[in-house]
Amino acid sequence: MTVNPAPPGSGTTGARPLWQRSVIIMAAITALLFVIEAVDAAGDFRMDYRFGIISREVYGLDGIAWSPLLHADWAHLIGNLTVGVVLGFLLLLARRFLIVTAVVWIVSGVGVWLFGPSDTATVGASGVIFGWLTYLLLRGLFNRNIWQILGGLVLFAIYGSILWGVLPTDPTVSWQGHLFGAFGGVIAAWFLADRDRRKSKKAATQQFPGVRS
Repeated sequence: MTVNPAPPGSGTTGARPLWQRSVIIMAAITALLFVIEAVDAAGDFRMDYRFGIISREVYGLDGIAWSPLLHADWAHLIGNLTVGVVLGFLLLLARRFLIVTAVVWIVSGVGVWLFGPSDTATVGASGVIFGWLTYLLLRGLFNRNIWQILGGLVLFAIYGSILWGVLPTDPTVSWQGHLFGAFGGVIAAWFLADRDRRKSKKAATQQFPGVRS
């Protein structure tokens, strides 16, 4: 028996739904973080000092790349995952995970390296999580999308209180990472909205070349 292939756009591709792929990716990220923390704990958390961000020290620059993967202890990791898993899942659903994560990762890390306390190793994914949150809160305003704005308001009602973490209220917490991570989320929201508008405008111009703006 022969079966004709499904016509383009029929949706019969066998691919997993986006929400399932998002769950799998977040589960994989969570498992990776637990494995890294187990290895770190087995070595008396020496990785935190080797791969954390050491502010204003050249040898601490590589911590910008590695510090969000490390945590001071299991409670630190679980506390971050409690919020991070939800926000990461929402970001994956929005198809903006990679670029938003890259922007907030770099901005948060550079901010800690420039303004963090001296002679201290800074580790943890909270800067990235703050960036995810501010992106999801503000993207609707930059995109001028009422549904995204409403979604942002719901998120603010649930998680808005953690934004106090951008203030220097606890000497053991990197408020610099939180602050610059949140700033990175704002940058990502603005950049992606501007890029999408440019693409839409270019597509409209190509479709209707006689229209000028």
